[in-house]
Amino acid sequence: MSVLEIKNIVKSFGGKTVLKDISLSVEKGEVVAIIGPSGSGKSTLLRCATLLEKMNGGTLSYGDLQVVTAGPDGKSIYADKDIIKQAKQRFGLVFQNFNLFPHRNVLQNIIDAPIKVQMRNRDEVTAEAMELLQKMDLADRGDAYPCELSGGQQQRVSIARALAMKPEVLFFDEPTSALDPELTQGVLRTIKALAELKMTMVIVTHEMAFARDVADRVVFMDQGFIVEEGAPEDVIGNPKSERTKAFLSIFKD
Repeated sequence: MSVLEIKNIVKSFGGKTVLKDISLSVEKGEVVAIIGPSGSGKSTLLRCATLLEKMNGGTLSYGDLQVVTAGPDGKSIYADKDIIKQAKQRFGLVFQNFNLFPHRNVLQNIIDAPIKVQMRNRDEVTAEAMELLQKMDLADRGDAYPCELSGGQQQRVSIARALAMKPEVLFFDEPTSALDPELTQGVLRTIKALAELKMTMVIVTHEMAFARDVADRVVFMDQGFIVEEGAPEDVIGNPKSERTKAFLSIFKD
């Protein structure tokens, strides 16, 4: 059974349809990179999958948990609040701009949700948070506040915060777009280390070399459609679609 299964997603804003019959499944331990030009629907797809936006049509499930079903007319029907709450504990989301609480220190940012949402033991959660900070090369920054950290450090705290909830799948929405090139590499190394540990991840990215090296599968989107998907060596190394070729040509020297 797939960790994530979305079928025939349709999403419109006003009169404009930005996702057009999108279907995607993600298996346990798989890393899926979603690439494509700005405005192609990549971030909207993530926002629908993480319940930040309501789909107009299609279905969504996390493993055996059916979160959104389709009615006879194809329109999305959302499950009740208890199911939605369960679904939200099955995934984590790392945003572009960190979204840390500025009035709480690093450790507090990480332990808050596991304690308050999952009702877990504070001492246990704190010990796990310190281990995560060690893995993020931030073991000495637990008492620091977000304003005292670089952008790369803040993003690694965001990753630790998401991991603290023990998600089945971790989503990244262009995690390096707000960082300069030097800081970008540190965050990409962190994500690559998670991939080596077989963390299930869906990553929207403009880093083509990173997608080629880390992803098990690459999905190319354009104008609300999935144009092409497959192994990185196929989609990035030898694309079949002319639209994919045109997009990737921008990244060549």
